[in-house]
Amino acid sequence: MNRKNKLLLMKIISLFSVVRGYNIPIIILAQYLSAIFILAPDKRALDILLDFNLFILVFASSLTIASGYIINNFYDSQKDLINRPNKSMLDRLVSQKTKLSVYFTLNFIVALMALFVSWRVFLFFSAYIFFIWFYSHKIKKYPIVGNLTAAVLAVLPFFAILLYFYTRIPFEDIENYKRQLGVIFSHASFLFLLLLIREM
Repeated sequence: MNRKNKLLLMKIISLFSVVRGYNIPIIILAQYLSAIFILAPDKRALDILLDFNLFILVFASSLTIASGYIINNFYDSQKDLINRPNKSMLDRLVSQKTKLSVYFTLNFIVALMALFVSWRVFLFFSAYIFFIWFYSHKIKKYPIVGNLTAAVLAVLPFFAILLYFYTRIPFEDIENYKRQLGVIFSHASFLFLLLLIREM
């Protein structure tokens, strides 16, 4: 492998490190498992896996989280030079300009995908993208508020799936799903507490 190809490979690894690519498959798996076992237990697993709109939602969530890691890294680059010098050296193989370009590209793709599903999903992801940026730019510097916000943002992708399933329920049938909603919010609260402990 020549020097140019080695540099390209290192840049790809660097970008993978910035977006924490190792977390993305876990998020995808968790969303599908929650859809199969909690949100739509009466449906066949295969039907859920082959649901194209659900696939778009899960993929959009993954891209949004990846873009969130990018903008977070963008604002933390100077701080990471001191706190995590080894990781910072790898991350710096990708320029700040490239990070911003990838960030805006991913968010544009997410907006198009969300709009394809419904205007509600589009509004949800638009707000989600904004709050991730606001957290990285402003809120993160305040310890307790920053930790709480990070935990909330980590749980929100699961509410995108919730929004997808429950906006399709006829209004007269909502009463039958109240118990199931209680289970969902219990799981979400537990996940929130776990993430909050990790952030603290």
